[in-house]
Amino acid sequence: MADCSHDCENCSVEGCGSRIEKAKLNDRSKIKKIIGVLSGKGGVGKSYITSLLAVYLNRQGYKVGIMDADITGPSIPKAFGIKDKAYGDDGLIFPLVSKGGIKLISANCLLENDSDPIVWRGPLLGGLIKQFYEDVLWEELDYLLIDMPPGTGDVALTVFQQLPVDDLIIVTSPQDLVSLIVTKAIKMANMMNIKVLGVIENMSYLVCPDCGKRINVFGESHLEEFAKEMNFDILAKLPLVSENTKLVDEGNVEKITLDEILPAVEKITKGDK
Repeated sequence: MADCSHDCENCSVEGCGSRIEKAKLNDRSKIKKIIGVLSGKGGVGKSYITSLLAVYLNRQGYKVGIMDADITGPSIPKAFGIKDKAYGDDGLIFPLVSKGGIKLISANCLLENDSDPIVWRGPLLGGLIKQFYEDVLWEELDYLLIDMPPGTGDVALTVFQQLPVDDLIIVTSPQDLVSLIVTKAIKMANMMNIKVLGVIENMSYLVCPDCGKRINVFGESHLEEFAKEMNFDILAKLPLVSENTKLVDEGNVEKITLDEILPAVEKITKGDK
């Protein structure tokens, strides 16, 4: 339909041929809350932020899982140093588990070679994401974080339509296009009736190792003004730390200490303790 809002759950139109049913979790798994992590464009560190949020939630004693929904650009296993492949039994897929106990599933966990490309059209990508939710033995999780693909296309729409996403966090960087990109992401969330917890600005600044001065590598941020205009919360402004980049590349994201992420974690867990 031309005027379709894509919100099938709250649609009152009868006989719609485009209606999409929600995915159903297997009866051996229970997930209390699902948080989507979205960026309007690539290259802003969305997967890095997803991993950090999972690590800090895990440190606070929560049972955490990550679904890597960026099917064509999966990077979550590498950040956690996971090279094993997922396997299944009795119709279920067993997720991989990090050293710290975080469960995760990714397309790279299914490929024979990590470098093999996934050249699929939208319906196949959406089908795999649905399978990640329905057929993975998540068991009991407090939080499932979904690392979304960049942009607001087919796969993001599939996640919002088929999975019971509770809240959304948007990741951006301090560049001139931020207002347009964040606006698109927020509008998509509003269309799907998903609450936006707020925005995390990554690579906000660099701290000079000699003098301690903050350097705005990507220019001055205007996120505060835009947040007032669009009425959203700024959850965190994270520095660019080369040592952390190295830890991620080495598969040691769980060794990172970056307490600037804590306000975002507190927003996620608010009311859960």
